[in-house]
Amino acid sequence: MSSLGLLLLLLLLAPPLWSSSLPPLDTPEGKATIAGLILSALERATSFLKKRLPEINLDGAVGFRVLEEFQPTIQPGFWKLPHVWTHTNASMVYPTLEPQEFSEEQSDLCLVQLLGTSTDSSQPCRLSDFCRTLMTKPGCSGYCLSHQLLFFLSARMKGCTNGLFRQSQHYMNLFCANMMDLNQRAEAIGYAYPSRDVFMENIMLCGIGGFSDFYKLRWLEAILSWQKPQEGCFGMPDAEDEELSKVIQHQQHYLRRVKRREKQFADGCSSHNTAMAVGALGGFLYVLAQYPAANRELQQATMTTSTATQVDGSIPATPGT
Repeated sequence: MSSLGLLLLLLLLAPPLWSSSLPPLDTPEGKATIAGLILSALERATSFLKKRLPEINLDGAVGFRVLEEFQPTIQPGFWKLPHVWTHTNASMVYPTLEPQEFSEEQSDLCLVQLLGTSTDSSQPCRLSDFCRTLMTKPGCSGYCLSHQLLFFLSARMKGCTNGLFRQSQHYMNLFCANMMDLNQRAEAIGYAYPSRDVFMENIMLCGIGGFSDFYKLRWLEAILSWQKPQEGCFGMPDAEDEELSKVIQHQQHYLRRVKRREKQFADGCSSHNTAMAVGALGGFLYVLAQYPAANRELQQATMTTSTATQVDGSIPATPGT
């Protein structure tokens, strides 16, 4: 059977994408039940990370350097949650993806340069020609794409507004449109394990960027189902379907996985997977509890056309009750 035929067969056999065992959100009881499920998952995941912290820690020299260089990003108040929401624009999706190898080390160097914490004591919000090219390179996918967004998100949090950073919103729109496309591709192939980590990373980062269409009820349900019941972590499924694995290998050029600084445990738990799940679930809880304008994404694929929008197409958030 061809790869395309196999993919179509799996999709036909899969349950409908819109089916959900979660209660509806249009009642206080339903909303409270979903909030309780998220809080329970977060409690178990953070408990796992706390328990495994001695095994996750980097060695002394490397750990000190990393903490020193990225120190601004872990300070209280650096990451500001969105108060205005917008949507991704499908017309901005790349027609083709460029073959490339993503270097996390090069991405880190550019982020350190942006933060102004490099060894040469440079001022923040400056970037080299190399980093300008790397962080705006079109056709990226996977972690390359999410790190490009992370760069411009960090620039916004740092208050960088000159030069290239005048176009920060444009690049965030571009990257999240393509991250939405990648997440939809991951959903179409049944959330096979190699795609889950970057899937949750995309929700976390684009959620911080104010893109409310990443908060879909069916995506929340999928993430909750990936948590290991005993350990409370996220990671390698206990049993991966062999045929589905073949499909994901066929789609690997869309969902390229790169070497990450993470701890993979013998029981299949992944420190990075778990951290990304915590970030994504925290975003779901935020929109559920605080902003009804974004809550609509948990009830339907897109916001109602009657929702008032601002001139730039973003949706003003209203504090929830």
